[in-house]
Amino acid sequence: MRIDEFDFDLPRERIAQQPCEPRDAARLLFIPASGGFEDRQVGDLPALLRRGDLLVFNDTKVIPARLVGRRREAAVEVTLCHDLGGGSWQAFAKGSRRLRPEDTLVFAEEFSATVAEKHPDGLITLQFDLEVSEFRERLSRHGTMPLPPYIRRPRAGAAWDRADYQTIFASEEGAVAAPTAGLHFTRTLLEALAERGIGWTTLTLHVGPGTFLPVKTADPREHKMHAERGVVSAETAERVTAARGAGGRIVAVGTTSLRLLETAAESGEVRTFAGETRLFITPGYRFRAIDMLLTNFHLPRSTLLMLVAAFAGLERIKAAYAHAMTADYRFYSYGDACLIENAHDRL
Repeated sequence: MRIDEFDFDLPRERIAQQPCEPRDAARLLFIPASGGFEDRQVGDLPALLRRGDLLVFNDTKVIPARLVGRRREAAVEVTLCHDLGGGSWQAFAKGSRRLRPEDTLVFAEEFSATVAEKHPDGLITLQFDLEVSEFRERLSRHGTMPLPPYIRRPRAGAAWDRADYQTIFASEEGAVAAPTAGLHFTRTLLEALAERGIGWTTLTLHVGPGTFLPVKTADPREHKMHAERGVVSAETAERVTAARGAGGRIVAVGTTSLRLLETAAESGEVRTFAGETRLFITPGYRFRAIDMLLTNFHLPRSTLLMLVAAFAGLERIKAAYAHAMTADYRFYSYGDACLIENAHDRL
């Protein structure tokens, strides 16, 4: 396997800068296992799924994790990515090579952090000396939504992204990137799915920026995934088992839901799970928990594109992306989506 197998060129104007309104009016490329493609809309999901199918959403909530501050006279931008407890956070920092342990970063009056440690992978550890409630309040006031760099915004962010970059399921704080496939859903669409006998449930995977980092090794199998924290409740595990037992299909909404379900299904059946996952899915992986995947169009050379290629088949997904570009689909986090049927038998 070579990294250049997962590369493609995309004109910048095809990268969506705003979500579709209404959200379920986004375009949907249906990729059936039987072959070919269908150009649909997300609102067509009730017609594309079957009674008894179960959608699984990620209910993580994005925090305003991007902070702009100063180290003496120099501007510093950091993105918090992992709460270590006790006021300590792992973070990515632009220009981290210039930072030193014990440096103070000032983000606002009465809101600063000390660089406690530097790590060889470009991460730093920051220490905030605030009570949890004080920290949350100041982060909410001074932080901005951690949009990916291909969505162009002023450094101070844009107020509307506070709502646009959250799904309607968002309830468990902790993500620093949105589970973007869930952005396409509305209450109206959920009601239409329920009328057709199609159910839904949630799990929690706190998405970290490591999910979206490009793979830099020539052989993708040498890439190291950052850990992400997740929970599959007993209720969700039971819903998945019951749906499958009744002949329904399990539809992962987003690669984050897929990865956590597969992590929780190592024994062949989805079970209760609480912990970290570093699961890195590449072509050749045999899926245990999933029958269908609804996901956005992903970055070249990314772990997410490799996961989708593992699920759909590499040549099939290359053809789908080529079709999407020809047919003027919108790409990446605020873009359109595809619905993929598994090309392989489950384990």
